[in-house]
Amino acid sequence: MKMGNSSFVAIALLMSVVVLCNGGKTSSYVRKLIQNPVDMPLDSDAFAIPPGYNAPQQVHITQGDHVGQAMIISWVTVDEPGSNEVIYWSNSSLQNFTAEGEVFTYTYYNYTSGFIHHTNITNLQFNTTYFYVVGIGNTTRQFWFITPPEVGINVPYTFGIIGTSSLQYKWLTSELPKVDRTKTSWLIVLMHAPWYNSYYSHYMEGEPMRVVFESLFVKYKVDIVFAGHVHAYERSERVSNDKYNITNGICTPVKDISAPIYITNGDGGNQEGLSINMTQPQPSYSAYREASFGHGTLEIKNRTHAHYSWNRNQDGYAVEADKLWLFNRYWNPHDDSTIHIP
Repeated sequence: MKMGNSSFVAIALLMSVVVLCNGGKTSSYVRKLIQNPVDMPLDSDAFAIPPGYNAPQQVHITQGDHVGQAMIISWVTVDEPGSNEVIYWSNSSLQNFTAEGEVFTYTYYNYTSGFIHHTNITNLQFNTTYFYVVGIGNTTRQFWFITPPEVGINVPYTFGIIGTSSLQYKWLTSELPKVDRTKTSWLIVLMHAPWYNSYYSHYMEGEPMRVVFESLFVKYKVDIVFAGHVHAYERSERVSNDKYNITNGICTPVKDISAPIYITNGDGGNQEGLSINMTQPQPSYSAYREASFGHGTLEIKNRTHAHYSWNRNQDGYAVEADKLWLFNRYWNPHDDSTIHIP
């Protein structure tokens, strides 16, 4: 996943039918219950423990700074701590560099974690492919990543989307005014529990947080809010309910072009199964919903326009089920309300 602070950035075997409700669209597609899925079988090498003594496992990366010139490499070793070093080099240079990190473990009741490593490599070049190696001896593993392009207001980005307290409020009220939209054109929020959710699973769980924070999202023109938690997909229209308090009884979300679009992408796959039970009729704020596994793609084209699509995993095929163009709330605050595009 590539990130930066400047610009946030099928072939169908079975055609789905869309049902019109009081709100937007509810897909009638029902995922088949497959005991042994062929697209990702349980004996796939993706799930296999890497061979060798103390081989690095669960290797992943996280951007290590605000601009994209650092990357945190994380991995786990099981038998012993091993080495904290990461050896890395760019595709345009034969010179190797070394960065050293830290290792820790934690205990939760009767569970003790493996040895968790975090190493931050810095001073990287923009838009460059880097290779890196973790592990020691005969159990090293090599991977690669590409750094994001340099900061710029119209620099395009593409993201894959997989799936209250007083301290939070103080932090947010301090942080949001710092966002310079002439440098960071898109303002996107990630959270766990959705605020606008029309599934019975975790219904209204985000309400205490929404009541406290929603007015800030509207005031500072947040473009999109991504959430998970609910094992299904849903996209809202631009709505707000920030006039509500416990005494006035105003509790119905209304259209608000200054508000973000809320997208629930809790459908990356899990052992608990899908959230299939929905509230009826479909609320007016809900533009599209579907109880299926899948993933989303967000493409930031420039400071005014972005394109979002959600792709259903339909029996091993990625089927585009929902898509729309998004207009930036700061640079292009026009109405981008949509209906489902089949």
